[in-house]
Amino acid sequence: MLLEFFHAALAAVDGRRRVRAALVADCRSGSVSAFAVGKAAASMMLGATDALGPRLHRGLVVAPEGAIPDELAARPGVRCLEAGHPRPDERSLEAGRALEEFAATTPGEDLVLLFVSGGASALLEIPAPGVGLAELRALFDQSLAERLDIESLNAKRIALSLIKGGRLPGMFRASAVEAFMISDVPRDDPAVLGSGLLAAPGLRPRLVGSLDDALEAVLRAAQARGLTAHRATERLQGDAEIAARRICHELALSAADLLFYGGETVVKLPTHPGRGGRCQHLALAAARCIAGHPEYLLLAAGTDGQDGANGDAGAIVDGETVKRAADSGIDPAAALATANSGHLLEATGDLVNTGNTGTNVGDIVLALRSPPADSPPM
Repeated sequence: MLLEFFHAALAAVDGRRRVRAALVADCRSGSVSAFAVGKAAASMMLGATDALGPRLHRGLVVAPEGAIPDELAARPGVRCLEAGHPRPDERSLEAGRALEEFAATTPGEDLVLLFVSGGASALLEIPAPGVGLAELRALFDQSLAERLDIESLNAKRIALSLIKGGRLPGMFRASAVEAFMISDVPRDDPAVLGSGLLAAPGLRPRLVGSLDDALEAVLRAAQARGLTAHRATERLQGDAEIAARRICHELALSAADLLFYGGETVVKLPTHPGRGGRCQHLALAAARCIAGHPEYLLLAAGTDGQDGANGDAGAIVDGETVKRAADSGIDPAAALATANSGHLLEATGDLVNTGNTGTNVGDIVLALRSPPADSPPM
């Protein structure tokens, strides 16, 4: 049931479907050039090709490794590039050079469509003079070590960049530029998403997918199952273990069957972290809180399908997770201390794998009180 709710959330913010719906009513004629960057770049570009057909005669897509489907790669006129994420790499700079060429050769009479989603900051860069890959990577490492908030990190990113801070639209000298975004940032702020790539004066980016959309889908799915559900009013943030304890406490006190949350927590990494991301870390911390309580379950997963570097979206834990870990000879406290939650959750059979989802609106946490075993099915 938790997986059902999570997949309902993903479907609600699918990049292809949301962009296609946004563009299908466009009755204008004329040729279109399109640029897409971020974790949802490929699906957003596919939505544009669905809606516009041959009108979209040229495009450039920059996405994380493994996130470009064959269908898009084979599309005539659309160039697809993979680049580094979450840590920028040389391909991120190559993507910046490709964008400069693409913008410079865009016909002035074209309508230009820009598609930006979370992850764009690392995937694409045109560095300021004197800035190289070493400085970009050093900033990324600093953000992890100091757990920089997104506003502070973006300010530093913009200072090193010639494209961030609202300078992307100005690269195109076309007669019209329109922007669309799938947001994983607080308040869905264009000045924050992708380090402000679309935050240009006079440009009003259209929001086609957000965390709110995903969580509303969770609510509808839960109600269709006959559950009482409560959405947290505050966005998840801060330390993942503290968030896990708070969620479990609220579940124990709540009269609702399902509590659900959205946002992104942080994990302070040791010098040599193990396997797993913030969702798995939160899930394991929650498993310790609900140990011995078979009526409680919790799902924590990233809507991009990637939590950490091993291709897992997150995990579902229950009151027996800690016992299964003990049976496997793995200490949950040690796994948390070494940021090695993924190793434990693989051993307990609790990992969630979705593959690339074609979207990215942040993380979702679902906390469920299941009915007693002798209750009639819902």
